[in-house]
Amino acid sequence: MPDNRKTNFIRQGTILAMASIIVRMIGIVYRIPVANIIGDEGNGIYSAAYEIYNLALILSSYSLPLAVSKLLSAQLARKQYRIGRKIFIASLIFSCISGGLMALLIFFGAGFIEKHFYSNFTGISVPLKVLAITIFVVALLGTLRGFFQARKTMIPTAISQIIEQVVNAAGSIYFAISFLRNHADSGIAAGWGAAGSTMGTLLGAATGLFFLVFVYIIYHPIVKNQLRRDHSVSDATYGEIYRMLIATIIPVILGQTVYQLSGVIDSMMFSNLASGDNVSTIYGVYSTKYRLLVNVPIAIASAMASSLIPTLVADYTKRDLSGARRRIAISVKVNMIIAFPCALGLTVLGTPIVRMLFPSSDYKLGGYLLAAGSTAVIFYALSTVTNAALQGINLMRKPVIHAAISLGLHIVLVFVLLKFTRLGIYALVIGNVTYPMVVCLFNSLTLARSLDYRQEYRTSFLIPAICSLIMGGCASLIYHLGYATVHSNTIACLLAVLVAVIIYFVLIILLGGIRENDLPDFPMGMRIGRLAKKLHLM
Repeated sequence: MPDNRKTNFIRQGTILAMASIIVRMIGIVYRIPVANIIGDEGNGIYSAAYEIYNLALILSSYSLPLAVSKLLSAQLARKQYRIGRKIFIASLIFSCISGGLMALLIFFGAGFIEKHFYSNFTGISVPLKVLAITIFVVALLGTLRGFFQARKTMIPTAISQIIEQVVNAAGSIYFAISFLRNHADSGIAAGWGAAGSTMGTLLGAATGLFFLVFVYIIYHPIVKNQLRRDHSVSDATYGEIYRMLIATIIPVILGQTVYQLSGVIDSMMFSNLASGDNVSTIYGVYSTKYRLLVNVPIAIASAMASSLIPTLVADYTKRDLSGARRRIAISVKVNMIIAFPCALGLTVLGTPIVRMLFPSSDYKLGGYLLAAGSTAVIFYALSTVTNAALQGINLMRKPVIHAAISLGLHIVLVFVLLKFTRLGIYALVIGNVTYPMVVCLFNSLTLARSLDYRQEYRTSFLIPAICSLIMGGCASLIYHLGYATVHSNTIACLLAVLVAVIIYFVLIILLGGIRENDLPDFPMGMRIGRLAKKLHLM
């Protein structure tokens, strides 16, 4: 079992964050050939289908990893292993039922969804049917991930994510080519190309599930030993377990549903309100060139939040409020030190990065979208961590309420911008920034009121922002000088990114954003410290 030191959740978060970065990198790498294979229209159909899939997944079982992790970690903290085992069994049964029902609903309702909600996305029913099967597989996969996360080990989840993504990448490329070739004359070739990409998602999820089942079988003797040591008198019936599970799942489902609804509603409003014949193509640029790249650094925040919850629950269960506040502060600071340079880097190097990754498509529009909306990285990172903090201290309803308020404002704003302005796809970008911004505001106010929590601003926000601005200016200058010298976008872009990383690393230490006593709390902190001392920066 992992050690119980105070910063263990950072180490576990680092494992999951590194896995998430690897997964996102693989995702970008394979999405490049897939995007070029199926074209922007196919990408638009794929992304719209994926929004519906994510919503269906949330309604059925997406919340299970978090719910299982939260409930099970509370019982493990009390060494009540028998109740923990019942929670796991109940969660598996729940995932089978909810995932199976939702899979059937999407599979047989795909045609209805296309006809009545996505008339400009012809062929979307084909990838939806493939993704319907994936829902059932992911439901079981999520329960097993929650089991291991509750035991404060992110390694099985991290490895399964990487394996899943590797298989997803290979399968997506192969089946996208195969389906397009076999259905080139069908009239909905773009839909079949999108379906080929979703086949990779299904195969990847199934492979990840098989891996976790294998790990669970190996791990099971440890569970049996814990059960033998549990001599507690009190126990819980399955009826009580399901009430606990549902009471935990419903707020998470509502919160995640509200978040996912923003993407679904955006795609629907853009499909019905945007003018022109290339609606699905433009949406494909937005979803592939903008949201795909913005989501890479956001994955780090999601990983940190996943590792924060079990440890925060344990602290809160033991009434160690100072420890809970410390963990939240560390998680916010780590995420901001990462999110700020990512956001500024995407702002100033958006067009070169998109041109490097997607040379055969409309890289200019993708770059403009990144320049306009990459600050969403900062707000999504902060809202993700603060959501996890509120859930960890049993304020499950608050993130739901905050997300619902933000969604209401988001819908009104995007509708007005699409209906009464000529912003077009930029209306979605604006909404993608303002939605998490409102959630951050409400979450921060609630944490301050409920936990007497005050976030430190200087090293968590001000210094990372200053360092990022300087870094961004230098990166832009290096790119233009490099491009003027070698006339290669790829070489100039990579050189600018490398220099930006070095400049930010030096600045964040020299200006005091990371101090020596902070290093144990940071991912790979001791290695950073050794390197900084060798360079006489610390």
